[in-house]
Amino acid sequence: MTKLDLKKELRDYYQPSAKHCSVVEVPEWNFLMIDGHGDPNTSAAYREAMEALYPVSYTLKFFSKQELGIDYTVMALEGLWWADDMDAFPGDDKDSWNWMSMIMQPDHLTEEHVAIAIDEVRAKKNPPALDRLRFEPFREGTAVQIMHIGPYDAEAPTIARLHEFAHENGYRLTGRHHEIYLGDPRRTAPERLRTVIRQPVER
Repeated sequence: MTKLDLKKELRDYYQPSAKHCSVVEVPEWNFLMIDGHGDPNTSAAYREAMEALYPVSYTLKFFSKQELGIDYTVMALEGLWWADDMDAFPGDDKDSWNWMSMIMQPDHLTEEHVAIAIDEVRAKKNPPALDRLRFEPFREGTAVQIMHIGPYDAEAPTIARLHEFAHENGYRLTGRHHEIYLGDPRRTAPERLRTVIRQPVER
């Protein structure tokens, strides 16, 4: 049995410093993805996205372990966030937010494997967002990032610090605001939550 330690292998991308901003070149990886719109705290679409993303990701893990002889830890939930008016983002009007929720998948998994997992989840639970789930490569390229420790609603100063770091180092912001959720808000006190804040940039 092969055991992949993706969190260790990809530490530079998933465990940045909480004290210092950094510049990273994020390569292309494959993700399970679902698009949506609205406040993640109240949107049915966001809840339904979680009900599809996690079961398929864990079904893929068990399939990989049993059928392919490769075990690994399911990666963290990630989110791309944006609004039609980016000058007002992140702001308090969460109902206007657009988002893409996604979970990175190991390189050895294929579209065929994902299709098998989706069919298995459909047979067991058939979550409503399953037909919106897709499996695609995503390459972020050059980005700045930092670890935020604390509640999600207290991220604004960390985001502002990251944007200032980018500007001071000769970059301009591009793409979509990116967050990687390393803690489980159902089990972790808000002040101890860890979230990677990432922003694509270019010279």
